[in-house]
Amino acid sequence: MIDLKQILSVSLILFSVIDILGSIPIIINLRKKAGHIQSEKATLAAGVLMILFLLGGKTILSLFGIGVEDFAIAGALIIFALGAEMILGIELFKPDPEASTGASIVPIAFPLIAGAGTLTTILTLKAEFDQVNIAIGIVLNLILVYVVLKSTSWLERKLGKTGLDVLRRIFGIILLSIAVKIFKSNAFPMEIV
Repeated sequence: MIDLKQILSVSLILFSVIDILGSIPIIINLRKKAGHIQSEKATLAAGVLMILFLLGGKTILSLFGIGVEDFAIAGALIIFALGAEMILGIELFKPDPEASTGASIVPIAFPLIAGAGTLTTILTLKAEFDQVNIAIGIVLNLILVYVVLKSTSWLERKLGKTGLDVLRRIFGIILLSIAVKIFKSNAFPMEIV
């Protein structure tokens, strides 16, 4: 049953986990490397991943013998690499000149938008909210993601080179922190006191 309060709660939770606004410097950096980001393709791919996880995430992972914690740790390592790249000015994700999708699918659709944090959050939300309300919350977040991806050129012009450099480093540190938090909470779920 559709419940506006549940939709609002799910939307806000997913918004904070996806953190598309915080990913703007990463997306701009990837667009510079790849030349072009296909906003539609990235949004659609992220949406498909999120809906698949909503419908059968644990089953999909168990087919590969992977637990939710293992998946989260793998995503944390990729997020850590992206953060290190932003802070240190190194290039770990090199664009494939023969790939037609550029950086649209990896690493933008996965793991930035539909990363381990987002997908495990979706699995967790199923315990508290109706599936239809989670699906609506996902769609609302995907609309926002699409608008941000389409606006990166405009945002880049407004922020300027110095603004982007500052944001890139700040959000690089935030990404590293998120990666460490995801890693710690999944590698060591019960802390020894």
